[in-house]
Amino acid sequence: MNYNELDLRGLSADQQLTMSEAFPILMRKVYGWMTLALVITGLTAYGVATSPGILQAIYTNQILFWGLIIAEFALVFGVSAAINRLSLTTATLMFILYSVINGALLSYIFLAYTASSIATVFFITAGTFGTMALIGYTTKTDLSSMGKILFMALIGLIIATVVNLFIKSSGFTLILSYVGVLIFVGLTAWDSQKIKQMLLQAPDAGEASQKLALLGALTLYLDFINLFIYLLRIFGKRE
Repeated sequence: MNYNELDLRGLSADQQLTMSEAFPILMRKVYGWMTLALVITGLTAYGVATSPGILQAIYTNQILFWGLIIAEFALVFGVSAAINRLSLTTATLMFILYSVINGALLSYIFLAYTASSIATVFFITAGTFGTMALIGYTTKTDLSSMGKILFMALIGLIIATVVNLFIKSSGFTLILSYVGVLIFVGLTAWDSQKIKQMLLQAPDAGEASQKLALLGALTLYLDFINLFIYLLRIFGKRE
């Protein structure tokens, strides 16, 4: 779907103009917030990794460790479920806090993998993500049916990952990593198309529409982070 395909017959010329002007503003918001969150996550991860005291506190204190994980889930579900009741400022601060916590929990990668391989995988991730996001944005094919399949596959991946926590099979971990890459490559395209279609129908660039853009940024941020982690498990070189 593109803007010209929307049914605008019931709208005045001023309303149509407002919608057409709002869309590029909102799309810039999506990728601006997503980029900001990725920068915050990366800086936090590096900062924690180079601070032995903080690193030890997170990974030796089980209460703190699981508290951070629970806080992550609470923030994601809180923003997603209560976005209509939250102010834009509150939702943005929650997103930033989530990116900080996620960065703290991802700090281990700087200890487990070489810096050069982390950088290499990051650029591979960025290139792959950018390509799939562009495909999702520009394609005229409806990806909704593919999205449903990918969502079910994601649930299966989560279950398999939990099972692997008990069997601890390195071979199975590698298989899950390849599956994870395929799933999040597809989800990136699907989410990109879904966000475009949602924002094309935004009546203006007001706070309500910006909150939708923030949700889109959170979705794409999660796609990028998960794609990066699975690619790192495949291509990352251990210290």
